[in-house]
Amino acid sequence: MSVLFHITLNVILPLFALIGAGAFLHRQFQLDMNTLSKLNSYLLMPAVCFTNVYQSRIKGDTLLQILSFLVIQSLCLMIVSTGVSKIARFESSLSATFKNSVVLLNSGNYGLPVSQFVFQHNPLGLSIQVVVLIFQNLITYTYGLFNSVSVDKAKIHALREFLKNPVIYAFLLGLFFQVVSVSIPEYIWTPIKNTSNAFLAIALVTLGAQCAFLKISRFSLPLVLSLIGRLILSPCIALLIIFTLSLDGTIAQSLLIASSFPTSRNSSLFALEYGNHPEYAAQAVLVSTVFSIMTVTTVIFSAQLLFS
Repeated sequence: MSVLFHITLNVILPLFALIGAGAFLHRQFQLDMNTLSKLNSYLLMPAVCFTNVYQSRIKGDTLLQILSFLVIQSLCLMIVSTGVSKIARFESSLSATFKNSVVLLNSGNYGLPVSQFVFQHNPLGLSIQVVVLIFQNLITYTYGLFNSVSVDKAKIHALREFLKNPVIYAFLLGLFFQVVSVSIPEYIWTPIKNTSNAFLAIALVTLGAQCAFLKISRFSLPLVLSLIGRLILSPCIALLIIFTLSLDGTIAQSLLIASSFPTSRNSSLFALEYGNHPEYAAQAVLVSTVFSIMTVTTVIFSAQLLFS
């Protein structure tokens, strides 16, 4: 019960406070969604990606195990979500958003606070979540982005659109600076960090604005499949991979818990930016976050029971 209360009070409530603020503001003032989308995509996302990569300091033998798990899990989710979308006969733009809703998870503003609570006396657990966050940044701005822009474009045009996105270069620059230990002067780092800090609030306000006029009178097939894929199937696949790779202890606990997080808000931002069923994408983020109160708590309990 204490885990459920903590997640609700310190993770879910702050998230929905900002989402609610965005919905209220959009209903009152009709915010310009195109401007919000551009602000997120071309300023805030690159800043948060750069700072996350640049500040990562995890090293050691466990890194290979963690990356092996993350690569296998992501590939499994990509294959399964692609197969489901074909069986369900989703058209291309719906298929792109559905696949992103299953593969991309909220490892940042949701995952990090959850890990901070669960592993408050075990620094390794939180360090593993940082690796998950960076890996998700890579998946988001490669697979997720290319998946979104390629819907109505020829592959070569999709590739050009992909290469124009500043987040890719922010990631590569952050990785380069981290590897060669470049020291960034304070007068440059301060505005970058402040911009990165603004991402959480603006992204959630944008999501709230997207949800302001949503009416979920029924759970559509794509939405139900997104919830099953992200909240149920993903942890099950993760558990199988953990047993296959013979992972245990904190590594197994942290990776299993990380696999259960709800759909990333970036999937909603991409859908808004490229016009791929943005209402459905916002629904998937919102409803998966609500339902995760129950599913994440269950996974945390299971992880501690199985790998303590």
